[in-house]
Amino acid sequence: MTISVIGAGAFGTALAQSHAADGHEVILWARSEQTVNAINATHENTSRLPGIRLSETLKATTSLEEAARSDKILLCLPMQKLGAFLRENETLFDKKTLIGCCKGVELESLSGTSTVLKNAVPSAIPAILTGPGFARDIANGLPTAMTLACDHKYASALQSELSTSVVRLYLTDDMIGAELGGALKNVVAIACGAVMGAQLGESARAAIMTRGFSEMQRLAAHLGARPETLTGLSGFGDLTLTCTSDQSRNYKYGLDLGAGKIPDPKITTEGVATARAVAHLAKNAGIDLPLTQTVAALTLGNITLAEAAEGLLSRPLRKE
Repeated sequence: MTISVIGAGAFGTALAQSHAADGHEVILWARSEQTVNAINATHENTSRLPGIRLSETLKATTSLEEAARSDKILLCLPMQKLGAFLRENETLFDKKTLIGCCKGVELESLSGTSTVLKNAVPSAIPAILTGPGFARDIANGLPTAMTLACDHKYASALQSELSTSVVRLYLTDDMIGAELGGALKNVVAIACGAVMGAQLGESARAAIMTRGFSEMQRLAAHLGARPETLTGLSGFGDLTLTCTSDQSRNYKYGLDLGAGKIPDPKITTEGVATARAVAHLAKNAGIDLPLTQTVAALTLGNITLAEAAEGLLSRPLRKE
């Protein structure tokens, strides 16, 4: 079986390596010829996962036509670029199984990954792969469990094909719930990072995580997802990981904000755009998501960290 991975960032490379380490032929697509040549010559993605030896069954390519020959294609592109990329190359992905591995909400359409997949390539079989898994851990062969969300007709076969010796996949048919968990936990992670960067303490972080989780479930229910999906790996599991480690780009972004530093603009931080998209979505729907709205305003520079904290702490007291 040949599996293709579109996007040679840290996570795409890690997923490719996970399959290649199990002996599968893997094609990893990247735009950069320099990245491709380095991976094929040295078996290392020095710019994204330095120090990790990649299997020789992993082949990198700049040819999208070559990568699109596989029936199963893992899409590891930034959320804000996914839709345009698929629309530009729709014919190459016709009737393929497309597994979205990005976590976010598209600013332009206010849509999640599954809707972007369906709208861009209507003939494809959409699926979502999400949950707790840092790229370096996966690439190093350390174990984790993640969520695979797809139509039940394809679930068992896809679960078997995409599970590896170190990535155990659990199934759900609730694609909206699974993708929302992966998207919204990034917003909460920024808030948790800001709290810790400002040295407001572990107790404050725990409170932010808990109230953020409540917002995740509230929005999921409004959008037709099953709130219990958010209690699984795609929601609570990923939230726990992302809000407690500076391996998380979103948590690190928040740490910098809280410490008064300027976050690195070269690093893709999906939670920034997601916070803004979800804040718009919530306003249009009349849903109260104070933490998300605060993160959106904070990342836009519309409020200071002190104003953010004051705004959250001065909200009316109510029942949990």
